[in-house]
Amino acid sequence: MQKALTRLFLTAALAASPVLAAADINAGAYLAARQAGFGSDFAAAADYYSRALVTDSSNPALVEAAMTSYLSLGDLDRAIPLARRLVETETENQIANLVLMADRTEQGDWPGILDALEGEASVGPLYDGLMRAWALLGEGRMGDALEAFDAVSEGRGTQAFGLYHRALALASVGDFEGADAVFSGENGPRLRLTRRGVLAHAQVLSQLDRAEDAASLIDQVFGPDLDPYLATLKEEILGGSPVAFDVVTSPVDGVAELHYSIAGAITGEASDAYTLIYARIAERLKPTHIDALLLSAELLERLGRYELATAVYDKVPRDHPYFHAAELGRANALRASGREDAAIEVLTQLGKSHGHLPAVHVSLGDLLRGLERYDEASKAYDRAIALVDDPQASHWSLFFSRGITHEREGRWDQAEADFRKALELQPEQPQVLNYLGYSFVEMQTNMDEALDMIERAVAGRPNSGYITDSLGWALYRLGRYDEAVGHMERAVELLPIDPIINDHLGDVYWAVGRTREAEFQWQRALSFDPEPEEADRIRRKLEVGLDIVLEEEGSPPLKVANDEG
Repeated sequence: MQKALTRLFLTAALAASPVLAAADINAGAYLAARQAGFGSDFAAAADYYSRALVTDSSNPALVEAAMTSYLSLGDLDRAIPLARRLVETETENQIANLVLMADRTEQGDWPGILDALEGEASVGPLYDGLMRAWALLGEGRMGDALEAFDAVSEGRGTQAFGLYHRALALASVGDFEGADAVFSGENGPRLRLTRRGVLAHAQVLSQLDRAEDAASLIDQVFGPDLDPYLATLKEEILGGSPVAFDVVTSPVDGVAELHYSIAGAITGEASDAYTLIYARIAERLKPTHIDALLLSAELLERLGRYELATAVYDKVPRDHPYFHAAELGRANALRASGREDAAIEVLTQLGKSHGHLPAVHVSLGDLLRGLERYDEASKAYDRAIALVDDPQASHWSLFFSRGITHEREGRWDQAEADFRKALELQPEQPQVLNYLGYSFVEMQTNMDEALDMIERAVAGRPNSGYITDSLGWALYRLGRYDEAVGHMERAVELLPIDPIINDHLGDVYWAVGRTREAEFQWQRALSFDPEPEEADRIRRKLEVGLDIVLEEEGSPPLKVANDEG
């Protein structure tokens, strides 16, 4: 369904990618703007496009590009006049229509929205239908609004959207019984709700004095390990007084939810830059829409605009139950932008204010592990594991991550214990089977168990180049060179530019007498920039061959290993 929806939303946008005609424009500013746009540098793009507009103010391509850049920045105020200018020169522009619809919504100009929809201000069938319904509600025409929501529900691939927004509209005017009937499927199909939809239904049930049903719904959908927002909501629901319904409290909120719904539907299908437009409008229309804020920040991260993402995360209030999620996102954005120390500080402070959440310590541990600060990472994982009274299958990664840090620090007994605990929780977890099995292979111990683990890992992840490499390398270490060849070739096929895997294939080729091919693979491995120590070893193999290198290292010669195998 999402792909069909994406086509609905993108048809106009893809058609409206105007090519600049030969015009008297500021070519330098235009080219700089284009370059900035390719890199999703919205601020620079907006600046340069605006400069280009000085000499060609009526060029629709420049106007649209500048408008979209401002919108991506969340600056609707600067996008609005550009949208107005654009509709004066073009009869149809989807993004300009979005901007002007948002402006009319903020102004409460519901008649203007309905008139525009009757004209040529179309965005797409789903958007137009829901916008019309919320505008009718804005005019106080509830019956007509419900008919409009029903019309959306009858559309191809849009039923869930029409029903969901109908329920929100009913709840927004206090008809909680009607909203529950829609959410529960009492008078029609039962909705498959998103997280936000489940929370809306829980609030509706609370308003109907059905606290136990609301709490049961939360437990049924999200399980026993609730995040702070869910835990707080459940506690309030069971506290005795009805929890306020605040998902949508007005038609303006409804339009914000419309944009957020569409952004959620096309995430991963449309481009992140296009999805961002809907998320930005949602957060503008309802600044307290934390889900929209988090989505905007996530999209900005994926676009590589880490400073913008950090600014959005900063909008989440410290006392909001989602604050920890925003801070985790902010730390990730800081790390991705190369500000690792700032990211560590964010997580350290979050550990003081939200130290009861394992995810906070896990995030810090993962960051420190990535920086090869293994001892500090181990301590962060210690704190996370200490918070888990009864480890479940989902906690395998905690022990696996700590096992890696112990192994890197040379604490093998502790590492093995953690790896085996992870396998106790998830017996066939491919990553753990591979890591522990490969470690045994490198230590030349427990070889039968190691091979069994790696074979199980390959069965679980047959298309993983790293795991397939482990199987080939284990067979090589066992002296089963002919068997190793096929697996190593498969590993290189899966990860053709990995220096270690190409190096391993070279060793395997050498072991079966295919020396020219071995030298070729070693040369390939060097071309992929291996670590300096590994590069020196590869060069030495190219000079004197693998046998002499093994002899220099004090390792058994291949012939002896093969005979023993």
